Amino acid sequence: MTTIPFAELPTAKLQVDGIYQGGRLGNAGDDPLGPLLRVSNSGGFRYRGTLDRLELIVLTTTLSDPDWPDGLDRETGIFTYYGDNKHPGRELHDTPRKGNVLLARIFENAHAAASDRAHVPPIFLFASTGEWRDVEFLGLAVPGTVDRRAMEDLVAVWKVARGRRFQNYRAHFTVLDAGDISRAWLDALIEGDPALHLAPPAWREWVASGRIRPLVSLRSLAYRTRAEQLPADDQGEAMIAAIHGYFGTRPHAFEHCAAALTRLMLPGATLDVTRPSRDGGRDAIGKLRIGVGEAAIHVDFALEAKCYGPGNSVGVRELSRLISRLRHRQFGVLVTTSWVDTQAYREIKEDAHPIIIVAAADIVSLLKVHGYSDAAAIRAWLEVEFPLDTESLSPASVGAVAT
Repeated sequence: MTTIPFAELPTAKLQVDGIYQGGRLGNAGDDPLGPLLRVSNSGGFRYRGTLDRLELIVLTTTLSDPDWPDGLDRETGIFTYYGDNKHPGRELHDTPRKGNVLLARIFENAHAAASDRAHVPPIFLFASTGEWRDVEFLGLAVPGTVDRRAMEDLVAVWKVARGRRFQNYRAHFTVLDAGDISRAWLDALIEGDPALHLAPPAWREWVASGRIRPLVSLRSLAYRTRAEQLPADDQGEAMIAAIHGYFGTRPHAFEHCAAALTRLMLPGATLDVTRPSRDGGRDAIGKLRIGVGEAAIHVDFALEAKCYGPGNSVGVRELSRLISRLRHRQFGVLVTTSWVDTQAYREIKEDAHPIIIVAAADIVSLLKVHGYSDAAAIRAWLEVEFPLDTESLSPASVGAVAT
């Protein structure tokens, strides 16, 4: 990765995935975004100008808040960001830095006429690296995405904390196909000049037409490594341990949980969990509804569930069992609290088998997005949705859990 020292920040350009070092004195003056973009040295929302005339916006994230899981999908360029009303006691827009007011305003302008869209300033995304105050540049973003309707890219979501309900925004941005941001454009923005002639082509195109050109990145490896499939932190490990411990002596009961997780991942899916003695090599069978209204179709799929510990991987034998049960034009879903062996994962990709792998890390991400952010919340969810007599649940009931 490119690393820019603290002393060079005032003249540095922005490069996607570049690391911008902070100072090493141990005080607020170490923050790199001040010398880099002339913004304040604290807060997730930082901007130049006023709310009525914004010149540029900086959004910062740690990417590690379990209650508000900001995240960047580097393959699609979609960035999910939560607003600044993260604690009960305030109205949605009543935050000290007016971050949620800012979000509402830029999304409204982004979906209006071209004259309004011109009032949306460049949005620069940064994430903490965990080293001192160093940050990584994630990219130049615009409000909205290619695949979401305007009413879906900024949503007020409810949260409960300390027994009180409150709202915060969940926003979806798209990182534009602009790998480098010139210093000349940054200096012009700092001076209050939009200087479109200095801006990247993808930004100029969005301002003129509203067309979003995302920065799409293909994986160099078609399969994921063991480390990529397992939780990245202690909290994620504790969440998976809670699930594994709950179903450890009742592996067939985990099939109902796997079906519920699949519905979280594929909202248009319905599933029937099969009886253990009559599963035909499939723990559940399902249909995925694709399309809208009468034009929709249903695609059949099969589910395999493996409640394994982190030391036990899913191998070729287990996956071969699922693949052999797939019929023409069907796909498979494998849900495991562990990970898929490298050889097995590689063979799936090389042979182009239509299998979706939902490993331990994916389960953690799914549950966090749906509000279950720690082991205690997971245990409460399990006890409500999958009581100790889970095996007695009727197949039809699986479609109703964990929505």
